[in-house]
Amino acid sequence: MSDVEVGAAGEPIERTVLQRLLGASTVWIGIVLVVLCVVFSVVRPDAFPTRFTLQTLLIETSVLLVLSVGMTFVIITAGIDLSVGMVLIFAGVLGAKSMEWLSPNADATGAGWGVIAVGLLLSLAGGASWGLVNGLLVAKAGIPPLIVTLGSFGAALGAAQLITGGVDTRTVPEKLRDSLGFGTSLGGVPNLVLVATAVTVLAAWVLHTTRFGRHTYAIGSNREAAHRSGISVTRHLVLVYLLTGLLAGLAGFMNLAYFGTTTIGGHGTDNLDAIAGVVIGGTSLFGGAGSIVGTVIGVFIPSVLKKGFVIAQVPVFWQPIAVSVVLVAAVWFDQVRRRARDRK
Repeated sequence: MSDVEVGAAGEPIERTVLQRLLGASTVWIGIVLVVLCVVFSVVRPDAFPTRFTLQTLLIETSVLLVLSVGMTFVIITAGIDLSVGMVLIFAGVLGAKSMEWLSPNADATGAGWGVIAVGLLLSLAGGASWGLVNGLLVAKAGIPPLIVTLGSFGAALGAAQLITGGVDTRTVPEKLRDSLGFGTSLGGVPNLVLVATAVTVLAAWVLHTTRFGRHTYAIGSNREAAHRSGISVTRHLVLVYLLTGLLAGLAGFMNLAYFGTTTIGGHGTDNLDAIAGVVIGGTSLFGGAGSIVGTVIGVFIPSVLKKGFVIAQVPVFWQPIAVSVVLVAAVWFDQVRRRARDRK
């Protein structure tokens, strides 16, 4: 089975589903991740290769992975979304406040599943609303995505602060924290990890096997050629940004369940972390290339670096330097690969 993309010059490019799933540089990125794990395991064999370390690493990466999955779709279309971290905060605030409003004495700690379901729906709706606004401004108004999502970055944070008065909401239902936040199943696998896994698998299926995924690649490869081939580029871009906002809303609810607070002061670099993970995983900033598997590996490389440095007692100042080196190397590799492809 093969799919067809639109190349830079408008010519069709056939790629198998397996090629789409893995991406051009996924194998090399995977080797880097394995090497990092081996190095830290050798340096601290008593601490790094343990079940506890693996479990905490997976939990700490789950929320960022959900954000990065949505970012993958956007970047493949040659777009960008700088607002996801603040949309995450806004969605968490909306979910937390709605559960408070539905609870006696504005204390949601004892709330039941009905109230929690309303909180989840409003978190998803809040994230999707920002995604829809971003998509309409980018696709219909023709405003550059960098400017649109930078504006949404500030607006979403401001809206969250207006709703809460700038004070974190901490009355999160205990049932939510005990189940999604800290609960485990399937042999001790954290429920947060299971949710992130389900989102990732579903996104991989959509991106790599459906018409929606093929259109995403085609638009990123050559928007004009995609339009001439009959793809509704405007509608598709709106849906891509809507999807990214929806996943940011889900990430906000997951964050709320784990931390038990809205964490308004955090997540200032979540957008950059998500972009870094996607790009390190082989998705091209120029659009038209990338994979969900690559994003998963790319998200875990900075996480493993940070966790390994902490365990190996390397000064924290080296962490951003190491991540930056890997990110720049990934972008350089992508440019080299693009130039080699264009010369053929």
